[in-house]
Amino acid sequence: MRDAFDLTDRVAVITGGAGLLGVKHAEAIAERGGIPVLVDIAADRAANAAQGIMDRCDRPALGLGADITRPDAVADVLARTLDRFGRVDILINNAANNPKMEARDEGREWSRFEQFPVNAWDQDIAVGLTGAFLCSQVIGSKLAEQGHGVILNIASDLSVIAPDQRIYRQPGLPDEQQPVKPVTYSVVKAGLVGLTRYLSTYWADHGVRVNALSPGGVANNQDPAFVQRLTNLIPMGRMASQDEYKAAVVFLVSDASAYMTGVNLVMDGGRTVW
Repeated sequence: MRDAFDLTDRVAVITGGAGLLGVKHAEAIAERGGIPVLVDIAADRAANAAQGIMDRCDRPALGLGADITRPDAVADVLARTLDRFGRVDILINNAANNPKMEARDEGREWSRFEQFPVNAWDQDIAVGLTGAFLCSQVIGSKLAEQGHGVILNIASDLSVIAPDQRIYRQPGLPDEQQPVKPVTYSVVKAGLVGLTRYLSTYWADHGVRVNALSPGGVANNQDPAFVQRLTNLIPMGRMASQDEYKAAVVFLVSDASAYMTGVNLVMDGGRTVW
């Protein structure tokens, strides 16, 4: 059964590759013998993250700077990946704007639905949803052409439930100034699940499987008061550790999930059960 989880020499393109979870997804690929290509808007961060993977995992890795909201940039990512490694097997759509509302000290009211700026809407949709569409269109078409491959969309527990805005509240502020999780985050993550289902049937006869992973919150030195409010909503009573999704990623992009497509795997400590 171990062989089903083997990713030896499989090449995985990971968007948002220099971010917290992007690096962990890349580590997961490399630790099972695969080759991660970390794509990020910041080329230097992507290169540094790839070097870190090579140092820690003793596997090849590549860091590429690219604006995934531009079709030509995505096409360049595919061309450079094929030029370097001669193949592509996996696409992980991970890039997203994710404002940390609990950390904001000023301008809280901008996040509220009534005042949410159109330019912020456009930017969030462009990165989180249009970027995933373009990467799937360009790289997914290559997977379909070759007759095999896997796409994994990183969604969120907020793809299936609404955010509990109470956990972002700050004492002493009137309701109209309280920070909230922006509408775009829920829309993007729910949209990724819709894209997952669409592509899973669209390319089913071309050997391409498409699934989503919906993580819950990841511990990353957040404000203790916020953490307490959030963990009160989680049956397991804690946030996820930074390494806790790696095994799920390996499962979803490897042959271990060979008979699984169109599924949104929710891994949230039970939050969506309550």
